[in-house]
Amino acid sequence: MKIYKLIAAAFLAVCCATMTAQNVTTAYSMYGYGILNDNATSMQRQMGGVGIAMQSGRQINVMNPASYAAIDSLTFLFDMGADMTMLWQKEGSAKEHSIGGGLDYITMQFPICKYMGGSVGLLPYSSVGYAFGNEVAHGTTENQGSGGINQAYLGVSGKYAGFSIGANISYNFGNIINDLYAYPTSNGQSLFEHVMKVRDWNILIGAQYKANFNKNSNLVIGVTYEPKKSLHGNTYCTIQELKQESVADTLAMSRLSGKYFTPHKLGFGVAYNYSRAYRLSVEADFLYQLWSKVDYQPLVDDKGAVLFDGMKFNDRYRAAIGAEFVPKIRGNYGQRITYRLGASYTRDYLRINGNSVREYGVACGIGLPTPEGRTMINFGLEWKRREAYPNSLIAENYFNITLGINFNELWFWKRKIN
Repeated sequence: MKIYKLIAAAFLAVCCATMTAQNVTTAYSMYGYGILNDNATSMQRQMGGVGIAMQSGRQINVMNPASYAAIDSLTFLFDMGADMTMLWQKEGSAKEHSIGGGLDYITMQFPICKYMGGSVGLLPYSSVGYAFGNEVAHGTTENQGSGGINQAYLGVSGKYAGFSIGANISYNFGNIINDLYAYPTSNGQSLFEHVMKVRDWNILIGAQYKANFNKNSNLVIGVTYEPKKSLHGNTYCTIQELKQESVADTLAMSRLSGKYFTPHKLGFGVAYNYSRAYRLSVEADFLYQLWSKVDYQPLVDDKGAVLFDGMKFNDRYRAAIGAEFVPKIRGNYGQRITYRLGASYTRDYLRINGNSVREYGVACGIGLPTPEGRTMINFGLEWKRREAYPNSLIAENYFNITLGINFNELWFWKRKIN
């Protein structure tokens, strides 16, 4: 048991230091809060990102906190995931290729009592990463962006007579940095920087109902809700003359409260599960976020000049379907491998010059049990395409390699001493 405690502590420290270092370069992340994450683990990404109706005592499901109560009273789960992303971008005849990756998330789940379970972890909420340059009159400019918002959460759930309900309380933190470098043909270089520092909290509520058809099959219905709320933190703009080694001057500063919001978020999912000689799970999810109803106001100086534009968003919705299959639960090693497949479609919240942004893709993967049979190594492949419409702007194709390790230990089982 002690070795896993050391592993958990070590990876939690590494995750805190590297969570924002995993971003790939995409120009779409310069808008709003960046590219959003839906709290899917590596196993769930292999199934298209489903999870609202997922209820398992073997895998951690942060997408719906009601699932925590399904854990066995003797079990402790520890799940960490990493990914590598290859991105191909095309804008007109111009093409570009980039690679990124790193540690993605770390989560733990544990029983509280026979009818309750809890979870704690660290996940990305959004990510920002881009770099491109432009030629302007009398010089050039370069745009760079980095950072994102992370969420550290604590969740708990309870169950009774087929019903379960739970909640995640999260602390959201991180910096979003947008830099504009100006290189005039004459002497001098300057940096115009916009920074958003988020220090906030949030809540996600979930419920599930499990209906047993017989001892081998069941249907699970899940719902999630996240309320609209104002962000806390601050945002500011500075300017600095680089060659003169000057100190940055603050042009404007504003609190986020009352000016920047996250939206109402509603999710629904249904899953069918069968387990006898083989195991089969099939799930479909739908997620809806009312981004068109939130404010993202411009940042202005004391003279009323706009230094950083405000934005209007589209409502975001995401549909996903996924399946998981184990050929023979008590067979040889090859028969106990888990096979997964999924697909998803997302209309994103971004609205760029009158264009919407959509993303669609497919995924597959396998779950490799370790020799002792409880810990699972999840390896997956994803292909996604992101593009704007009706004008395509920049077309992006992603190929992701995901790797997750789900430790499953009987920490609370007391061995008899002979």
